[in-house]
Formats: sequence, C-alpha cells, structure tokens
Amino acid sequence: MLDWVEKYRPKTLKDIIGNRNSARQMAEWAKNWDFGREPLLLYGKPGIGKTSAAYALANDMKWEIIELNASDQRTKSIIEKIAGSCATTMSLTGAERKLLLFDEADNLHGSADKGGARAILDIIKISRQPIILIANDSYGIAKELKSACEQVQFRALTAKTIAAHLRDICSLENLKCSESTLNEIAEGSAGDMRSALNKLYAAGVGEESLTDEAVSTASKDERASIFDLVGSVLKSREDRRLLQLSAEISETPDVMSQWIEEGASYIKNEKKRAEAYHYLSESDIYIGRTFSRQYYTLWRYASALMLIGTAYAAEGEGISARIMPPSRWRKMAGARKQKGIRNSVFNSLSERYHMPSDTLRDDYVNLISVLIEKNPVGFARETGFDRDELDFFLHDRTKSADIIKQIKKEEKEREKAEKASKKREAPKRESTKKQPEIPEGKDQVTLKAAFQNNSSDENKACSKGINDDETTKKEPDCENGSLDKKRVTQATLFDGF
Repeated sequence: MLDWVEKYRPKTLKDIIGNRNSARQMAEWAKNWDFGREPLLLYGKPGIGKTSAAYALANDMKWEIIELNASDQRTKSIIEKIAGSCATTMSLTGAERKLLLFDEADNLHGSADKGGARAILDIIKISRQPIILIANDSYGIAKELKSACEQVQFRALTAKTIAAHLRDICSLENLKCSESTLNEIAEGSAGDMRSALNKLYAAGVGEESLTDEAVSTASKDERASIFDLVGSVLKSREDRRLLQLSAEISETPDVMSQWIEEGASYIKNEKKRAEAYHYLSESDIYIGRTFSRQYYTLWRYASALMLIGTAYAAEGEGISARIMPPSRWRKMAGARKQKGIRNSVFNSLSERYHMPSDTLRDDYVNLISVLIEKNPVGFARETGFDRDELDFFLHDRTKSADIIKQIKKEEKEREKAEKASKKREAPKRESTKKQPEIPEGKDQVTLKAAFQNNSSDENKACSKGINDDETTKKEPDCENGSLDKKRVTQATLFDGF
C-alpha cells in the first residue's frame, strides 16, 4: 500500500500546491525549450514540491525522465556513461524528449561524487535534451554550475495552504479530523508538505477519525533535528530529554558542539555565556581524546558536558533570534571562496602574460595591485575579471561592482550599435543585388538593329559620293569613310554598356 505522499503526488503542474509562479516559469521554459537553452535549477527547503514539480512537468510534456540522485554514485565516469549518452540520443520509448534530472545537486562532494559537478557542466554544453537540477541549498552548488542554469526558487508553504490540502486528503480517505488538529499538523511541519502528509498518514491510517492525542504520538515518533536540540538546550529542558534528543539526531558530538557553541553566543549575560563556553571547552577535551584514542565511549561524556552544562548556564533564558549554523562554517566557506578566487586570478594572469602563477603571486602581486588601482576599468576590461576577481585587488566590493557594471553596459551599447549598423547596411546590399539587367537576347537584337542601320547609312554615303564625283569630278574614298563612321558608330553603341 502506498503512503499518502506517493498516493497524492501531483500528476501535472496544475496540481502543485503553492509556488504557482515557479510552476509557470517551469512550464514556460519547457514550452520554449530548444537545443542550447540553459537548464533549470530548482532550489528550496526539502518537502515543498521540487522533485514532484519536475516529474509533473515531464508528464505534462510527455517527456521520458532519467534521474540521478545522491543515492547513486555520481562520479565523472558514471555521469558521462549514463547521463552523457542520454543527453545526446533520442528516447527509445517514443517520447518526444528525455528530461535529465539531477536531484540533490548540492550534495556533489566527497570521493563518491568526485568530478561530478564538472561532468554535469560538460554534459550541459553538449546536451540535446532538457536538464533540471534540484537542490535544497543553492549556495552548496558550484559557482560555474549555478551560473550555467536558470534558477527557480521554491518557497516554504504556509500553514493555511498545508491545512487546506490535508483537509482535502481527509475527505478523500473518509477520515474525520477537526480543524484544530489539521492546524496543529500544518504549523508543526514548518512549511514542509511531505512532513505534514507523513504525520497525517502515521496518525490516521486505518482510522475513521483523527484525535489530537494520535497526532501528538505520531509527532513524537519522528526524529528530532539539530535545531530542536539547540532550542531545548537554551530553554533548559530536563537532562534526560536533552540526552534523548542528542541520540535521535544524526550529528556526531563534534558537530553538535559547534552548533551549541553558536547557540551559546545568544546568551545575553556575559557571566552565563562564559560559563557555557567553559563547559563546551571541557567537552572538547573528551572529543579530542575520542579521536586520538579511537575510544568512542568517551563521546557520551562529551555530550553530557556540552548539553547539561550549557543548559545549566543558560538557565532557561531561551533564544529570540533564529538559530543559525555555526559561524565558523561561514568563515571557512569564505576562506575557501577566497582561495578559489585567488587561484582563478593568478591562473588567468599566468595564461595572459606567459608566466608561472607562483612567480606572479610571489614577485609581482604588489606591482599588479598598483597598476590595477591606477586604471581598474582598463585592466578589468583587458583581463575579463568578474567582480570577485577585481575585488581581490581593490578590496572594495562596491567599487568593483560598479566597474564591472560599467563594462557590461559598454558592451551592451557596443552590441546595439553593431546591430543598428548591420540593419542600416542591409537595405543597401539588397538594392545592389536587385539592379535590373538587360537580357542577353535583347542585347543581341539591339546590336543587330544598330549595325543594320549603320550599313544602310554607309550605302547611302557611297551613293552620294558617286553622284558628287560625277558633278565635281572628285572620287571619294567610300571605303575609308565608311570604316571611320563605323568605328564612331560602334564606340557610341558600347559606351552605353
């Protein structure tokens, strides 16, 4: 028996709940798709209909769908073997096209997906079939891959929208459920339709009516998230419940420690915050010993110190702000980004100036910085730097963005001027091609008539010369005279051609 997520999965884009603008954008893309058009990137939090929308689109367009997701090994060789062949061949099932679907594209990392992002980018360039990528976090996708796609954002659904859909499903399943119960499920799902359907199915399958108690029991059976754990620590829940939550989540104590460290930064009282950091540092000692000794029993002591100790320091103060991922992750991501920009800059300059990138970085970086500061526009135009690469030298994001914007504006104006010039020249070329030409037969007839007239004039001249000779006793040279007139007549005729 199918669960209700699969049973009531949308069959067409018209059945998609919420995100109507995103569905229209997908339909427009599919309707106008042609070879060379960029693929779609669907992104948004889990459970809001991204994958369902892709399958519904394929169903609407009668396209065959080929999917690769994180459960498959997406190495460069496998992607090229499976998706590469599909991207350049027609469907064997009679479908008009094949839709290549790369789900969880933001999870292309590690040894299992080595080279996967580059392989997908290569397939995009040669594909004769439409491609859709799906991601929960657009920032987790490689910059080159993201820039090659048309992005479509899916937003979290409102509790009101989810409750209305749950009410329809209860009606179809002949399940009696109160409005308060439906609202409780919808609000607890945090915009995730899949989570709401799973809660409804767990509580209502095989039942004729749904009670609040059944919904609460179904919710307790679900695995907790790291957000639940951090929130519970700052609200100072009971010790046993905190340890139970830590056992339910998938994160290991070393990762939990980083999340709780970020949460402890929201404690307003400095002494309490310092005390929380003290317990976290003690916990870190056990985490270090766990890895150095490979004795994972020590993790239980690390978890108890970080959870119970931080909760004791927070004293139920709670958190009013949104729980965010560890700030050190953002700093590490920023450092990796800067390293990538630096490598890109020096590799580009190395190719342009035919010098090793190490030499440029070690010996000429200061000189290059001075040259760029004197003429940033000209240097950016010559090297083709983007905003981040130019900002690597200028250290002024606003100025770098303005310069790149100015260069792009100039390029667009130049392209417009070239198009306008071509349009002005086009009528001239057409008028030159359409000049009238006299048919060859007509030329021959005209020349023949002209020579005939010329011959009759010569005969008349000869006759006149004879008559004059009888009178004046002079003998004209008719032959020479006729030749001279003939030459004059012929020259006059050909002057017009």
